[in-house]
Amino acid sequence: MPALIFDFGGPVLLTPFELRHQGEDLLGLKRGSLSWSGPFDPEADPDWRDFQNEIINEREYWKLQVEHFSELMGKNMTMKELMAALYAGPESELVRPMARELLRDAQSHGIPVGMLTNDLTSFHGTEWIAGITIISEFDAMVDGRQDGVLKPDPAAYRLMCERMGVPVKNTVFIDDQPVNLRGAEELGMLAIHLDPRAPEEGFMRARGVLGLTN
Repeated sequence: MPALIFDFGGPVLLTPFELRHQGEDLLGLKRGSLSWSGPFDPEADPDWRDFQNEIINEREYWKLQVEHFSELMGKNMTMKELMAALYAGPESELVRPMARELLRDAQSHGIPVGMLTNDLTSFHGTEWIAGITIISEFDAMVDGRQDGVLKPDPAAYRLMCERMGVPVKNTVFIDDQPVNLRGAEELGMLAIHLDPRAPEEGFMRARGVLGLTN
């Protein structure tokens, strides 16, 4: 029996890069004030390039953006305050429909589905998390910050599979970060890149691997 594991931010949730203009509008900032562009324009985002080259990690990348955000706001701001502004919309505008469809289709075919995330509770408040209903649809979850083990540490993937009761080898893993995909591949998982610039390609590939094509 195959199994499916999602990273949460990126594959399931829209990325902050896709929501920054909504955040700017909510905060009364001029469009373009949140200048980080990540995978959508790496040449314009040197911090992102450092992250992709593994000079800094993802959390360090976002720490730098929070520092820039604090400068814009003229006071010390937190990661959760930045994310609250970006993810203030309804769940229907934050979750990728193709992710929800894949999750439900997999489960309807008896395929267990887990969520392996590094920083859900570090980035988002408990009230916001409680209001995102798709989280409760996963069969099992590992939040690396709470569980004490972060991707791409092999122990993170093993813990996820242990909670799901599935073997690591040949489990399908979807993530938007190449470093996390490499960690999964080293354990024999079937790693699928969810590129936020063309997410449908990743979802269709996952469906093909899982035998869920129409």
